[in-house]
Amino acid sequence: MVEDFVIETRALRKTFISKESGGKREVEAVKGIDLSVRRGEIYGFLGPNGAGKSTTQKMLSTLLQPTGGEAKVLGYDLVKQQEQIRQNIGCVSQAGGADLSATGLENLVLQSQLYGLDNPTAKKRSSEFVERFQMSSFIERLASSYSGGQKRRLDVALGMVHHPRLLLLDEPTSGLDPQSRAYLWEEIQNLKAEGVTIFLTTQYMEEADKLCDTIAIIDNGKIIVTGTPEELKNNVGGDTIVFGFSSEENARKAKIVLAENIQLENIQASNNSVHLYARDGERVMPELMRSLETKNLEVQSVMLSRPSLDDVFLKYTGRSLREDERKR
Repeated sequence: MVEDFVIETRALRKTFISKESGGKREVEAVKGIDLSVRRGEIYGFLGPNGAGKSTTQKMLSTLLQPTGGEAKVLGYDLVKQQEQIRQNIGCVSQAGGADLSATGLENLVLQSQLYGLDNPTAKKRSSEFVERFQMSSFIERLASSYSGGQKRRLDVALGMVHHPRLLLLDEPTSGLDPQSRAYLWEEIQNLKAEGVTIFLTTQYMEEADKLCDTIAIIDNGKIIVTGTPEELKNNVGGDTIVFGFSSEENARKAKIVLAENIQLENIQASNNSVHLYARDGERVMPELMRSLETKNLEVQSVMLSRPSLDDVFLKYTGRSLREDERKR
């Protein structure tokens, strides 16, 4: 493994057996992915529910055995050296790992002891993390009484208390209020500043854009594109224009009309909207409006913006990640 990479995978796959109507069939959740995560970066795995994000992370944390391919984590073979990997990584799952029948402090002390610290050292280390994650006001309460934001603080602290070199975060801010999400974003950035490498799965485009040095967009078990946030957005090309219509039928008709304009790129209809890209959006938009009016296609709304990660997802998959979010 190249020294600068803490995770490298080649053709990593995971297949499950699904029982349906008395029969069995194979479901390939992860379809041969290649990853290269550099030391000290925040690497984002962005995609909708069911894309294969959590399955990939469970394999990397040794919780799931791969069906095929190969991988190294921190230089250790994913299949042959699982104990060494577990000793050197922290993992925070979507469900969290706290014992809800114990206090937060009891959870931290136990976690420290599980990684070999004696009782006095475990208590000292736990106190350090209580202060760092600002948990002193609730740490003596049972974890079952915590709010969503408090539970996630404890979960991340449990994943970090043994000072791992690599932290795996599986949708760490899912379901949190904006204030709690902003707090965790700040703490994740602080961890990176301390040299911790972070592998972050997320379904939130804003989260990936704000936090990640590198992003891999995954859909249906395959990585469809990888790059920095700016590289991915620049690859879309030009400004984003979104026209809203009263029906899906009108959106489809509008797509046909707009496709006649040679100045436009990658025109996609999604539900009641048409998304397209133009090198000079402000200049061409009036012309586009006139062409739609001549076909009696009334525009209900129009939005002009610089490309986003949703535009990247739309370009490569033909559908909007935002629409997937709204369906959940």
